[in-house]
Amino acid sequence: MGGVSGLIYSTVPVAVFVPANSIGGLGVAIGAALAAALVVFGIRLIRREGLMPAVSGLLGVAICAFIAHRTGDAKGYFLFGIWSMLAYAVACVVSILVRWPLIGVAWHLVTGEGTAWRRNRAVLRAYDLATACWAVVFGARYLTQSALYDSDHTGWLAAARIGMGWPLTALAAVVTVYLVRRATRSELLDDRSGTE
Repeated sequence: MGGVSGLIYSTVPVAVFVPANSIGGLGVAIGAALAAALVVFGIRLIRREGLMPAVSGLLGVAICAFIAHRTGDAKGYFLFGIWSMLAYAVACVVSILVRWPLIGVAWHLVTGEGTAWRRNRAVLRAYDLATACWAVVFGARYLTQSALYDSDHTGWLAAARIGMGWPLTALAAVVTVYLVRRATRSELLDDRSGTE
């Protein structure tokens, strides 16, 4: 997800967009957000933080700016993010229901450890809980921000996007790390008992 720097970078275009909209209107706000995204893109490239996060961040802002331009309303800038949160929440819930919790899948893709973890109930439960935590975070963001979108509170929508970004992500990350460590310990104990 880009870590702390990714969270900071993702808030810069939003933090620029809302005041620019208040001062100069939608066209100025779109230009300011895109300019901020280009600056962030340049910083990421200079710091060699990886091409993919830099490109995806710039692309995300471009999509948001395009939607705002097409809707002709500043709140349209937030529509892509709102619907993304719903899609992420649904994906997390579905992954739990089909017994392939996304946190477990992602962790074991990164570590290259295969799918044996799914046979251990304690491990599967830990990954279910971690994935459910993210589903709650994404669901809370969707419900709050879609309500603000529907009631035309663009300023509060920006505040909610930033405010629900860092704190909720940090909380979900802490819970995830705890549960992944617990799952990893369970896997190690299971491996040891299997070899004895």
